[in-house]
Amino acid sequence: MVSVVSSPPRVTVDGKFFRLGGSKFYVKGVTYGPFAPNSRGEHFPETERATRDFCLIQELGANVLRVYHPPPAWLLDLADQRGLKLLIDLPWTRHRCFLDSEQARAQMRTGVRAAVRACQGHPAVFAFSLVNEIPADIVRWSGARAMGSFIDELVHLAKAEDPDCLCTIGNYPPTEFLRPQSLDFVCYNVYLHQQQPFANYLARLQMVADAKPLILGEIGVDTLREGEESQSEILSWKIETAFRHGLAGAVVFSFTDDWMKQETPVVDWAMGLTTRDRRPKKAFDMVKAAFAAAPYFPLRSVPRVSVVVACYNGARTLKACLDSLVRLNYPAYEVILVDDGSTDNTPEIAAQYPTIRHLREPNLGLSEARNTGIKAAQGDIVAFTDADCRADEDWLYYLVADLVSGSFVGIGGPNYLPPEDSWVAAAVMVSPGGPAHVMLTDRVAEHIPGCNMAFYKWALVEIGEFDRTFRKAGDDVDVCWRLQERRYQLGFSPAGFVWHYRRSTVRDYLTQQAGYGRAEALLERKHPEYFNSIGGSLWQGRIYSPAKPGLLFRPPMIYHGLFGTGSFQSLYAPRPVGLAAFFTSLEYYVLVVLPLLVVAGIIGEIKPVAITSLLLSASVCVVAAAQADIQQRQQRFWSRPLVALLFLLQPVVRGGARYQARIRLSTTPPGATRRLDFLTLKYKGRSFNEVRYWSERWFDRTEFVARVLDELDKQGWPSRADVGWNNFDVEIFGNRWSRLQVITVTEMYEPGQVMLRCRLRTFWSLPAKMVFWGTSAVELLLLGLVGASKPWLWLILVSLPIIALLIHQQERNLQRLIAVFLDELATELKLAKIEPDKPAHKPTPAA
Repeated sequence: MVSVVSSPPRVTVDGKFFRLGGSKFYVKGVTYGPFAPNSRGEHFPETERATRDFCLIQELGANVLRVYHPPPAWLLDLADQRGLKLLIDLPWTRHRCFLDSEQARAQMRTGVRAAVRACQGHPAVFAFSLVNEIPADIVRWSGARAMGSFIDELVHLAKAEDPDCLCTIGNYPPTEFLRPQSLDFVCYNVYLHQQQPFANYLARLQMVADAKPLILGEIGVDTLREGEESQSEILSWKIETAFRHGLAGAVVFSFTDDWMKQETPVVDWAMGLTTRDRRPKKAFDMVKAAFAAAPYFPLRSVPRVSVVVACYNGARTLKACLDSLVRLNYPAYEVILVDDGSTDNTPEIAAQYPTIRHLREPNLGLSEARNTGIKAAQGDIVAFTDADCRADEDWLYYLVADLVSGSFVGIGGPNYLPPEDSWVAAAVMVSPGGPAHVMLTDRVAEHIPGCNMAFYKWALVEIGEFDRTFRKAGDDVDVCWRLQERRYQLGFSPAGFVWHYRRSTVRDYLTQQAGYGRAEALLERKHPEYFNSIGGSLWQGRIYSPAKPGLLFRPPMIYHGLFGTGSFQSLYAPRPVGLAAFFTSLEYYVLVVLPLLVVAGIIGEIKPVAITSLLLSASVCVVAAAQADIQQRQQRFWSRPLVALLFLLQPVVRGGARYQARIRLSTTPPGATRRLDFLTLKYKGRSFNEVRYWSERWFDRTEFVARVLDELDKQGWPSRADVGWNNFDVEIFGNRWSRLQVITVTEMYEPGQVMLRCRLRTFWSLPAKMVFWGTSAVELLLLGLVGASKPWLWLILVSLPIIALLIHQQERNLQRLIAVFLDELATELKLAKIEPDKPAHKPTPAA
């Protein structure tokens, strides 16, 4: 056991970063060794040499040394005296197929226990790297899953010796696919020497690291091949790029040219910041300057930011939220708290913060509260978080840095479960329906959650701010879609995170999901093109969420390159199978389980089928709970059973609320509905399958379609446009029972005359199909069971043509409304209508 001297607390993980005591700890490191054995047989210099080295390392501004052998007690004490932390690599036979040998595995287990036990509790220990750069072909030989499981086993052994120690591995691009689950942080050795590919790869690694801190365990440049000038320049931008991308640190390889590999001095590489005799190279001063500036390199611009917090009865977490916002590390910002008519002690809490602008208004809903904040905002950027969040102190620094450096109009970041939150909240976090970001690429987002987002104010004003229709949820999705419809891009900042308190009871969670279901109905009405036929949202990007949106039925695929020699061997995780979620959906219970149970009550032989349908749902929930990544420190015996229960209840509650809202919503604008009776009398018996318009001059058909879409939006008609794959120009969702497609064509006549033809095709909506075919199924079932004994039951089939007739009437009504809509628009555009029975012109077809 080493002697432990008085020192500050040990380094801990804090979201995407590390913390030492009350301050963040950013890794600014150099590698040290391995060296030829000293007089005591240790792979470190003599004490006098190490003391002089540590003085130089202090001058460099480094705070971490990466060493490749377990350090002796005197080196740990010396590092602690100099304010240095050690990232300790454990050497083992990684260049052999060690998983094939029980003896080799046993030696590794023993080595991990011994090394951690020898350093246990010492304040100079930063973390243990259990292995460094396992050759890709050895991992492929043994299998990525087996290798990851063995590394996880070593992590558990290390923490059995020292529960508070941090563990990682030194990974690198050829084994990017290697993803052990138990690591405390992610560490990569990256030797790319072109700045843009380097930056792109860091963006990818941030997606790989997800909620864990990411550091670069080795970056270096060889002066024998590149020269001292290039080493200096490349290391400078590498360090700056790493910290600008929100990494938790970087380690330069190496401190000196004096090092060994496999007991042999390395003389054909010179990657040190100092020569073998410790003479500083030019890169020494450049790295010193970069470490001094890190992590807060100057922003390209520092626009003023207005942070808006909309709060309704959020007193439980509001103080933690406001405490975090008054301590943000950003030079120009204001905080605006909009109290949306709270009935708890929100006003009393707000009064404790004189620097925060407190606006109180009646309870008008989330969107209106956020709009109030936008109108009051004095900043060029408006950032949003929720009263149940507390922001990391560097939240704005990273959001703004990534926003101003890209071609984005808005940006978002992740949200994590606070470590102090309850075990119920931890179960809720991995259950379906929580806030998540959706990524199109490693940088470009399709959706950013409302608890962590920022936009240029002008962009929000341009789209008319938030839609006040969304009172509790859905406003963030609507804003993202409207901005993207204008060809704007949204970005994502992995380091700009907030801590998000989850619902702490099952009732609160289900209430929240019901609200999300109602919001989905509103979104479907406004953006039908983003939903499938049963109301499920259609995302183009990948959903990043602690809760998997489906079940995993196949292992990840790995690109190894030819014969396993790829320099970048990536893991392609399978998309969760969303079809499995159908077996817990409201539609499954209503259309499959309930009919089977009814029939089973009449025909006993059907009971096994009915029971199987229920067991199928239960099985999906159990598997989903088993695959959930529940945070270890907040996991209890009942955590997974609770997650299974929430997987069972959430789709029913959310789906029920969605259908209830869809039924109550009227998709036809009120003004159009009021004209329907008049149109029915005026155009009785007339067909509206096609309308035609005449122009004496040429005009652009696509401009007409664009005007149609614009006017539909103004009048409140839910619609979608052709995106290049459809056989229509515009689809209009006119009422609950029908929808209409408009397809246009122009015919050319001489001299320069044009006839525009618009075909209006109607279709049954999903509710109409469900009513008709559901009624048909029930009636046929009854006839099959008792029809032979009671012939009069055949009369119930009369209801089917009646239902079809009523739905057809709704189709005709929608055609009339859209025909008149097009007539009015054509008049504005000075187009003459050609009546079907009285043509306005008798054009001669062009040759």
